[in-house]
Amino acid sequence: MKILHTADWHLGKRLQTYSRLEEQREVMDEICRIADEQEVDVVLIAGDLYDTFSPPNEAIELFYKSLHRLAKGGKRAVIGIAGNHDSPDRINAPDPLARACGIILCGRPLCEIKDCKMEAGMELLRSEPGFAEIRIPGYEYPLRLLLTPYANEATLRQYLGEEEREEELRRLLQEHWQHLANTYCDDKGVNMLMTHLFVTDQDNPTEEEEGDGERPILHMGGAQAIYTQNMPSQLQYVALGHLHRYQVVSKTPCPVVYSSSPLAYSFSEANQPKFIILLDAEPGKPVQMKPIRLQSGRSLHRKRFEELDEAIGWLQENPNTFVELTMVCDQYLDAKIRKALTKAHDGIVNIIPEPRPREGEEKNFKSQYADRQLDMSDLFKNYFKSRKGQEPNETMMALFREILDDEG
Repeated sequence: MKILHTADWHLGKRLQTYSRLEEQREVMDEICRIADEQEVDVVLIAGDLYDTFSPPNEAIELFYKSLHRLAKGGKRAVIGIAGNHDSPDRINAPDPLARACGIILCGRPLCEIKDCKMEAGMELLRSEPGFAEIRIPGYEYPLRLLLTPYANEATLRQYLGEEEREEELRRLLQEHWQHLANTYCDDKGVNMLMTHLFVTDQDNPTEEEEGDGERPILHMGGAQAIYTQNMPSQLQYVALGHLHRYQVVSKTPCPVVYSSSPLAYSFSEANQPKFIILLDAEPGKPVQMKPIRLQSGRSLHRKRFEELDEAIGWLQENPNTFVELTMVCDQYLDAKIRKALTKAHDGIVNIIPEPRPREGEEKNFKSQYADRQLDMSDLFKNYFKSRKGQEPNETMMALFREILDDEG
């Protein structure tokens, strides 16, 4: 059975003032092409389908067109869960129409999937809250999925009660997952878990941080992470969403994997390659896993230059990028330099001036300010440098002197 694991599409997301929608169309097309070329039987989407609770119409349209293309009229199973950026109600809303196309969407924890049977052969065999057993066309054995979408604190209180104990969430999930695994997951089917949580290995905790665009999740008392040790031994693979970098969190009890987002969405992801995961699974055997690197979209870079010509040269040679640019300069970065940079490249998101250090220059503005022998222009220079990290340029100093003359 061939299974494709992807996550964190964040459809509708922007990079400050820049739309990423066209790039998202390109990468959705690439994922669909890979699914067809690899003859994938199942697609798992592990949360953060959209970037906001109220995504723009263009993002909603792209989402449903992509799912429809992936499902191939019910010939391929597509299963998606909500992440912390998604509205659970929005994900659940099209459920009857989605299931009619072989698409299963779960917005809330302990979701229960209703009847789903396609002429092409896909069929829901058994279900209970948080679990689905699905017949996949062409296979004598079923796919068993433990499904745990993201839940916020208010929703979790429905299951945890008002008292919040440090280990309560981990214990609750471990007991829930173990019950499902003990009930359904034997070696006569493929057994997997899909969830959108912060997961780490208790004995070897990950140092990965949630990116610039990520809201921290699962801060319930001290239960800020779910451990791989909380997961049932019957599982053959855990498909994770939330962190945007591809990583194998653990290989015990099975591969526990973040597939990555399909595009780099913040400069904390600069230079990161992006992947989807192709799985070859059969009952009772270890899953064969193959990351496939995605090629679509503009890459993100953090670059630092000391010379304007060097910066312009790099920008012109790398047009299909977004850039956070640091320029080393002697004075305040004036409009002429900014204009030259933005003319050379249409994807400069931030320009950060870095003052060039001067030999013998005082570092403490307060001690300089205490020196009453300094004139007003020198005091202004020191004040400006203390606030901006560099000296004002001559244009700004001329304006300051003009103000002084008017006041005099």
